[in-house]
This record gives sequence, structure tokens and C-alpha cells, in this order.
Amino acid sequence: MSQDLPVTSYALLGLLTFGDELTGYELKQRADNTLRFYWVAPAMSQIYSELARLTSHGLVEPTSSDGEGRRTTTYRITADGRSALSDWIAESRVGFPVLKHTVLLRLLIGHVGEPGRIEAMLEEYVAELAVALDDLREVRDSLRGADGPGEAFHYPSVVADWGLDYFAAETRHTRDALERLSITTHSGER
Repeated sequence: MSQDLPVTSYALLGLLTFGDELTGYELKQRADNTLRFYWVAPAMSQIYSELARLTSHGLVEPTSSDGEGRRTTTYRITADGRSALSDWIAESRVGFPVLKHTVLLRLLIGHVGEPGRIEAMLEEYVAELAVALDDLREVRDSLRGADGPGEAFHYPSVVADWGLDYFAAETRHTRDALERLSITTHSGER
């Protein structure tokens, strides 16, 4: 049954494993605060279509309630959902991640553009990395206190630390590229 689910379904199931029930909107917020650092955070419409798929497979259970003049539906992972998620982790091929890096793609063919524009692009990327690092540091700090072995946020804290190292390395590599391009530009080469 779980073989016909896209990876996004498993990502959403995973976000429902922290012991709380979430609305589609809250699930979107959690995805935006976590997945965006290493996976595509799904659009709101995709969240709802995946929740419908997961519900139809019996992997999540919706609960509706009336409050503040409107009907609210929350979702929680079922035992079958936990089992499917566990099976996916244990049995599916991990595969090598595909890096879709628009900065590296542009740098690869940078000889077609103006050197100043390529350097400006890399400077912009360094600035974006600084924002991502700040955002991820906030996420990491929010996990403290429940991030020890056996605690609820131990695994997410490992992912956050990995992400912090990744963004720091990206910053270092980008600055190295800028330095190499600066040497090339100032020596008259193109």
C-alpha cells in the first residue's frame, strides 16, 4: 500500500509524528519551518491533496470540531501511518540526493555572462545564506531542552545541526569562488 505514495506524503506523515494533531494550515507552517531547509516545502494545495490521499489510505485520521463559528479539521497519524512510515524508512532505497543548485548552474556557464553580474549573484547568495543560517539557528534553538537522546526532538536537532554545517560550508565555498573569480577578473582573463 505504501509503495504508491510520493515522498512528500512520507514527509507529511513524519511531521505528524511529534504527538500532536495539526490542521492543514498548521502542517504547512511546520513544513515551512522545517522542510524548507532540506526538502521542498509543499504548497498549501499540495498539503490538502496529500492529506486527502493519506486519509483515503487510512494513514491519517481527520477529526472535525466546531469552534469560533467555523469548522476545523485536525489530522493525526494512525497506527497504519506509523507502520507505513517505518516501512518506508526501513525498506525503500535511500538514493543519492539530486542537487538542483541554480547558483552552481549559472556559475558553470558564467563565461557567457558578465563577470560583474556573476560576482554580484554570488554575493547575493552569500547574503541569502546568512538569512537561512539565522532562520535555522532559531529553529535549532527552539529544539533545545528536548533534543537529547531519546527525547522528542533529538533527530530533528541532528538534522538542524547538519543543515547549519551545510549552509556554513555553502558560504565558505561561495566566498572561495568569489575570491577565485576576483583573481581571474583582476588578471584580465575572462
